[in-house]
Amino acid sequence: MKIRLDRTVCDGFGTCAKHAPKYFSLDDWGYASLEGDGAVPPADRDGVHRALLDCPVHAITEIDSATE
Repeated sequence: MKIRLDRTVCDGFGTCAKHAPKYFSLDDWGYASLEGDGAVPPADRDGVHRALLDCPVHAITEIDSATE
């Protein structure tokens, strides 16, 4: 699984960092940043997938490796 975060869409809810703190950090204003290159190993997939689903503004997307 590989993900992308669109910071221009992020509204700072912070649910991504709650579900997957290893992959998302929050700045001083609560806006998310993606940690690393977006590659998610199978062991971490559940938390990251939950972050993707719970983002109220859909700032996180899963990238199809065939379209990179």
